[in-house]
Amino acid sequence: MIQSTNPATGQIIQTYDEISAEVLESKIAQAYDEFQKWKQVSVADREKMFMKLCAELRANRSHYAHLITLEMGCPISQAEAEIEKCAYIAELTASQAHGYLQPKNIKTDASESYISYEPLGVVLHVAPWNYPFYLALRPALAAIMSGNTVLLKHASNVPQCALALEELFKKAGFPDGVFESLLISSSKVEGIINDDRVSMVTLIGSDKAGSAVGCCAGKSIKKSVMELGGSDPMIVMPDADIDEVIKAASYTRLRNAGQSCNASKRFIVHRSIVEEFTNKLKDAFSQEVIGDPTEKETTFGPVATASSIEDLKRQVEGSVKLGAKIVTGGKQMDRDGYYWEPTILASVHEDMPVMQEEVFGPVAPIFSCNSLEEAIAVANRTPYGLGASLWTKDIELARTVIPRLEAGNVYINKVVRGNPKLPFGGIKKTGFGREFGEHGFYEFVNIKSVVIA
Repeated sequence: MIQSTNPATGQIIQTYDEISAEVLESKIAQAYDEFQKWKQVSVADREKMFMKLCAELRANRSHYAHLITLEMGCPISQAEAEIEKCAYIAELTASQAHGYLQPKNIKTDASESYISYEPLGVVLHVAPWNYPFYLALRPALAAIMSGNTVLLKHASNVPQCALALEELFKKAGFPDGVFESLLISSSKVEGIINDDRVSMVTLIGSDKAGSAVGCCAGKSIKKSVMELGGSDPMIVMPDADIDEVIKAASYTRLRNAGQSCNASKRFIVHRSIVEEFTNKLKDAFSQEVIGDPTEKETTFGPVATASSIEDLKRQVEGSVKLGAKIVTGGKQMDRDGYYWEPTILASVHEDMPVMQEEVFGPVAPIFSCNSLEEAIAVANRTPYGLGASLWTKDIELARTVIPRLEAGNVYINKVVRGNPKLPFGGIKKTGFGREFGEHGFYEFVNIKSVVIA
């Protein structure tokens, strides 16, 4: 049984039965059969369908955004922005494909040598709930534009979004089998990966899920791309523009109720400004409009699940027991649904759960550092390596720090975001492979060397 629950009320909206083994088999077969045809469709014709998909997203933005808000609690204005971002990425992906997928001539001693980029086959994408449209489409769009077909195994708490995504492709005129949603439990994933008709698996989720899926993919010798979250540091030096820093820190920590893989999650602030930073961040947090996520004025809604509340409670209370001080927040709100107070913790040290683990909720731990050298060391002492940001007016100094930060994305005086013009991904337990841009396309193709004597 798969349940759709409203996080703002805690009430079950709708329940779904898992698809049967027969239906699952038919969907895999359809994706495999359609791949034989879809790979022969020209890039130009694929692009036309992508433009229809963009138009459908924009024409029905309110409908799709409402599903996001209903199933995982994202404030409606942020959900609408998510749909617009999906449309933009689809447009950009379609326009980039011609340049990225065109064969490239290479000068050798042969009469002709070139590199050909050819699709792999059926791609299984295991998607998370926190951005249920964006993170489902992020790898799928490049995969499909490259000539592959996609099977989506979405998170079990967003089944309405999963079904809407499948319908989205049908409305845009894509043939059946190009994009199929599978309402199944996680226990079925291994069998799909092992199926010889499936060529590749992508996963966005936790490192625990990545370990399980990666193990299956390795046994089957299937390519995989994984983005497994992070614990991104924000390093703030004394010369930084503190007002800009606070604006960015509040935004990155509280958007989507703190449930973003590339949000800043550890604030490493120079001791000379840590008191000012803490007080101003508290003021910024107090400005959030907490309420019904379907209301336009709401800027802060619930976290997605009851288990998210339990995780936050364990992490915050465990850190307080070790000496962390609650500046503001620190507990579940006394109201219906899964609301956790915007929380700031001071006097944190590296042994605390909020510094050792990924905190997937609105909690900002502030670590006071004595120097840039200490800040870099603390920033790197994490099992994750998705993003990092450094805030300083000394850009030349920042350039020397960039190669020392262990992350797939480093931003200076700006919070880490997924820019579809740049490759996105991480290192260490954040995973491997890249999405977006040229590197993202090449994850989904056979890079074939061709030599003609």
